[in-house]
Amino acid sequence: MADVCFQMKGTAVTAVVMDLYDYSCAAFFQQLKDKIDSAPQFFNASPLVLNLSQYNGVLLPDQLIQVVASCRELGLQPMACKAVTDDLLSTVRQLGMASLPASNTRATEIQAEPVAQIVESVVQAKLRPSKVITKPVRSGQQIYAEGSDLILMAAVSEGAEVLADGHIHVYGPLRGRALAGVKGDTDARIFCRQMEAELVSIAGYFILNDTLREQCWKQPAHAFLEGESIQVAAI
Repeated sequence: MADVCFQMKGTAVTAVVMDLYDYSCAAFFQQLKDKIDSAPQFFNASPLVLNLSQYNGVLLPDQLIQVVASCRELGLQPMACKAVTDDLLSTVRQLGMASLPASNTRATEIQAEPVAQIVESVVQAKLRPSKVITKPVRSGQQIYAEGSDLILMAAVSEGAEVLADGHIHVYGPLRGRALAGVKGDTDARIFCRQMEAELVSIAGYFILNDTLREQCWKQPAHAFLEGESIQVAAI
């Protein structure tokens, strides 16, 4: 029997989502450059998903090609488009990108289950233990707490990434990226003893280093979601 050449797994990948509203070649390039210059280490080689669902008017194939070219020129890595129209589908494929549906939501058929079974499932979910990491998380590492909170007893270095379906607690400096509620929990929070993060994200909403520097920088802080805006407050 031949040796196994590979194994395929599912994983959590952080990607920047760009909601495209309008397109003017010069204005788009300059605005994107300004945004990337505000946090160059975060955006450098970051995977990018273009969301076309909120575009005003009709985006032409040549315009999409220019958008992708500008993103690549500035160091982003466009990998997929959401809400692709039939007129753009062949262009998306020619650009080597995937086409994603406009929404990840889907209808779910509700079936009756015994009450005892439902209660048992809820209790098991609530009792799932937190993931505890006692060593520093170094640059290039990714730690993910699936279905639970993440507790980090040491520093999270610049270039590291920590993710959790629940809350994130960092008992040391937070200098990398922290993403809580990655499966959509808007009540998730991020706590740290020293806020120096490149990015904090809750349920898909995020703020970058330039904004964080104006709020509790290098202080004990926690981040939480208020509406569609992330707030950072001192502890």
